[in-house]
Amino acid sequence: MALRGTAKRISSFMKKWTPLLVFLFILFFAFPPLAPAQVQTRVRVIEASNVGSVIDPSLRDLHGQLGSLFRYTSYRLLRDERINLSPNQPASVPVHQGRSIEITQVGLQANMAELRVRIKRDGADILNTQVRLSPGRTVLVGGPKHGEGVVILALSANF
Repeated sequence: MALRGTAKRISSFMKKWTPLLVFLFILFFAFPPLAPAQVQTRVRVIEASNVGSVIDPSLRDLHGQLGSLFRYTSYRLLRDERINLSPNQPASVPVHQGRSIEITQVGLQANMAELRVRIKRDGADILNTQVRLSPGRTVLVGGPKHGEGVVILALSANF
């Protein structure tokens, strides 16, 4: 008698939940996962030096940050690039003869993108670091010598 009651409960459960389980199964296997999110990244390559006291007008938004972090009197924009980064797909930005910047999105959360940044000279890494960016914020990374000064990278992202 107890087995008959159990069988009825199992049958009732299956009648109620089978359509939902079939629907979820189809939904899960029939549709491919969504494409991973891209991170729109702005890379500004800046030459900083103590030759003169000119600040490039296009760097006006960074003037306060540059002055508080670095002790240079002149800042000149060398390159301004916007790139869309896909997960684990490096993007390269040529900077100067034999030099390039390689940026790779290595992580993405709701409010934080993690990027690997490499500056390469003749194919060899001369700087290899990782940064975390919040949407709309800018991170400055001091780089190698360039001319009579140094290179500074200004990285910002939207996602």
